[in-house]
Parts: sequence; structure tokens; C-alpha cells
Amino acid sequence: MRHFTLFASALLLATACSPATETDTNPYAPQTDADGLVDAHFSDTYYRHLETISSDEFEGRAPGTRGEELTIDYISTIFRELGVQSFTNEDYTQPVPLVRIAPSRVTSMQLSHNGEASELEYRSEMMGWTNRVVDAISVQDSEMVFVGYGIVAPEFGWNDYEGLDVEGKTVVMFVNDPGYATQDAALFNGNAMTYYGRWTYKFEEAARQGATGAIIIHEDGPAGYGWGVIAGGSPVRFTMKTENNNMHRVELEGWVTANSAEKLFANAGISLAEAHERALAEDFSPIALNTTVSMEVENEFSDLDTYNIIGYIEGSKYPEEHIIYMAHWDHMGVDPISGEIFNGAQDNATGTAGLLSMAEKFAAGETPERTIVFAFVGAEERGLLGSAWYGENPLMPLGKAVAGINIDMLYAHGPVRDFVVVGWNNSDMQNFAEPHVIAQNRYMAPENNPEAGIFYRSDHFSLAKQGVPVLYAKGGVDHFFEGREYGEREAADFLANRYHKVADKFNPEWDLRGIHQDLWVFFRVGNDLANSRVWPQWAQGNEFEAKRLETADQRN
Repeated sequence: MRHFTLFASALLLATACSPATETDTNPYAPQTDADGLVDAHFSDTYYRHLETISSDEFEGRAPGTRGEELTIDYISTIFRELGVQSFTNEDYTQPVPLVRIAPSRVTSMQLSHNGEASELEYRSEMMGWTNRVVDAISVQDSEMVFVGYGIVAPEFGWNDYEGLDVEGKTVVMFVNDPGYATQDAALFNGNAMTYYGRWTYKFEEAARQGATGAIIIHEDGPAGYGWGVIAGGSPVRFTMKTENNNMHRVELEGWVTANSAEKLFANAGISLAEAHERALAEDFSPIALNTTVSMEVENEFSDLDTYNIIGYIEGSKYPEEHIIYMAHWDHMGVDPISGEIFNGAQDNATGTAGLLSMAEKFAAGETPERTIVFAFVGAEERGLLGSAWYGENPLMPLGKAVAGINIDMLYAHGPVRDFVVVGWNNSDMQNFAEPHVIAQNRYMAPENNPEAGIFYRSDHFSLAKQGVPVLYAKGGVDHFFEGREYGEREAADFLANRYHKVADKFNPEWDLRGIHQDLWVFFRVGNDLANSRVWPQWAQGNEFEAKRLETADQRN
């Protein structure tokens, strides 16, 4: 593994040579239960927290609702009882100003090639919107240009925009990145998506380049999902409220289907397959598509405040240095048509209850040398907006953040042997977890679908973008007693039948021992780091390494 530090090595050696027993005086030493499970009980209160937060009373915990008010009251009350300190007020809240953007009129995407007009139909052939907080946008006769993958990545020696002035133009690009396209482990991260492959990055880069519009070509494999995910949901979008009303974003953002892209490339005399080949060529240069695009979007928008709930235990020796534990408290609320509640028991009452239990554990023990921050972030289901706001408006300088640990959607199907790291080898954070996982008679494992870019879809990503090394991991599917096939079946059933559905409800028959094991790992990693002088590092060449290096002087 890359960056396997001396600190992690020492922890592993200590664990291997001195296995903990029930006679150890260390209150955090692993304990073995009657079934032979190690660390099967982390908290006396976890069950109650999970049951309460995912109850009907909390109405699915949507931002701006009574469910949010109840969540704030519940968490802040426990913080006060524990003596956890607040950065802000007695409710421990950090306002997150949002804007709800609802399109009231969206035209088709009107194309012109050599004087001939055609159009791409909204939803069936393309999706388009604006994240600018304006009543309407009107893009007229914008020249379309193909920019390969739309990536500028100095650490990989890649610049799809080199020599191109895109002012007034609409850029068209592939989703994912060249590593996935080639399956070349030496190119980007090979099959594992980098941030440069995420659609969010591509829109951001197009804006930095000065483009008017940015269009991504959808293909099921590199996107990781079908066209229905893009076009089948609500067109209502939420965005952070900024002083310039998001005028720094491109005017038009959107996707087109592969069949639509084939028509665009035909106007330039090439096929979709040839465009793929050219995008990967060392001498790639942008390709004019000999097509202009026009499109109009009219919006209705309203302001909406939601809140992060953040407390901390101040470090005894190095209070400015801090470890950030993070979990999103929000879910999807109440179905406005059926009235059914999206309780979000596993997503993410499991993580919210876990973070509350984490605060209780730290508050009951000896004060750590570094500060511990407990960040319950909101609006994750709206696009990681609460954590993104914190990343851009931190309550402590992120240059002094030692690491982040994200607790999101823990599986409640019992104890499992595999501890799955999302973003395998991105940093040495997983190495700090490994000795504690081994002590539980478990093993570390990478995610099984790194090409899907799951690392960029949860709240730790907002810290990673600011350079903070992060751990995002959870128990997997290799069940201690029932085997891997059972665990895979349980996980598949959850994803197919309960994930983001009203069926994600608390089940009093759940076996929570695997979650308790995970919480022990998360606690020990944070506690170890909080009582050390170690600064975890990104893997050399990782896309977030440069951002971390910008703040190196703060850690000297």
C-alpha cells in the first residue's frame, strides 16, 4: 500500500503482538463476546438513537421541515448534556443558505448545421438546466466544440482545453476519465474513477474555462447508471446561495444521450467511436462540431435555509489541530402525493446515531490532545450541499484538519468480515484503520465498483476537495456466520427495494453488531490520530494532494 506510515506500522505490530483481552485496563481494548465476535458492542444508546431518528415523528428529516427542527433539537440536547462545545449558538447550528430552482419552461435543444435546423427533445434526448439564480437564460447560436473528457489535470499531464478559447461556446465532453476508457492502470487511476471523471467536475472546469454551455455525453457504462437516472427524476434542483447568484457557473448545463451525440459528431464528419479514439490520442485537440445550439430555460426559485449541527471537544494540547467526524442527518422527507414517509433508517439514521454515539464515547473518556469535531451536515440528499458549505466556510481552518471520517449508510445485516474502503489507496487513512480491523478478525477490502465514483458521492468529498485526507468505509457483505452469498443478497435487497424508498424503515429485528464493530474502528482511528503528532497524507499524485500541499505551512 502507498504511504504506509511508521505510525500505522507500529499500530499494526502492537495489535499483532499484544492481542487485547478482557483483563486489559485499556477501556478501549477489544472485547470478545460469547459468539466469538470482537467489538460487537460500542454503545448502550445506539439502538435508541437509531430508532428515534428514523421514527415517523421525524418525518423523514427533510431540510426546512419540522423533521429538521426535531433533529436539531435532538442532537443539540445531547450535545449540551455531554458538555460538547458549540462554535455558534446553543443549538450548535451553522446556517446553510440554499436556493430551490424549479424550471417552469424548458425548450428543446435547437441545433443548426450548415443552415439546416434540427432539435433534441427535452428528457428523451437531452436534459438541460441552469444553476444560475436568474429568472431565465437564453443561449442563442452558441458554437459547439468537442473537448474530449473536458479535463485539466496537471498531475496527469492532461489538458483537453489546451490552446482553446471557449468564450461564448458550448463544450461537449465524455463522462468518466481516460483511465476507465482504457482500463490502463497507469493512466489516471485505471478503472477507478478520479474526480476528473465526475460530471460535477466537468461543469466546474467548463465554467473556469469561460464556456457558455457544458454538455456531457451519457453512456451507461462510464456514467455508472442509465439515462433514466438523469431524465426520470424531478427537474427541481437545489444549490448553495452565493453572493453572485451563481453567475460563475456556465449558463447552460446538461446531458445528451449517446444517440444524440452520434448526430452531433456526424456534423463534424466522425462517429461516436472515432470521437472516443480521438479523445484518448496523445495529440488530441478540440474538434469543432460545425453546429450551433440554442436553448431557453425559465425558472421559479425560492430561498431555503437548512442547517449543519456542529459541536466539538477541545483538544488538551493542540486545540487548533482537529479530526472531523461527519454524517448527514437529512433524508427525503414526506412524499407530497401519497403522504408516505421516507424514514431513511439506514440512509442515514445509522450514521447519525453512530456519530451521536461517537460524541458520547469521546465525552466519557480522557480529553484527547487534538480537538474532535462532530459535524452533522444537512442537504446531502440535495447534492452534498451542507458539507460543501462547511468545506467552503469551515468553523476551524481546514489546513489544521488532521483528517476526516465519514459515517454514511451503515449496513444493518449483521457482523461481516470485510471492511470496505471506498477510494482504495487514495490516502494512508485506510492504513490507520487496518490494525483495528485485523484485531476484530476482519480484513480490509476495496470497493467492488470503483469505476462508479462512489468516493465522490458522499460528504467526505467536500473535505477532500479542500485537501483534507479522509476515510470513508463500512462493513461489507462477507457475513461472519451466514457467508458471503447471504451478505450479498441482503445488500442487493436493500439497494433494490429500500434505498431511497419509503421501505427504508427501522427494523427492531436488525442485527446491529456489525455496525458496532465499524464504530469501534472509526473511534479508534480518530482517537489514535487525536493523541499523536501524525498528519495523514494523500497518495502521491492523487488529485487532492496539491490542495493539501497549499496549506503545508499551517502544519509545520
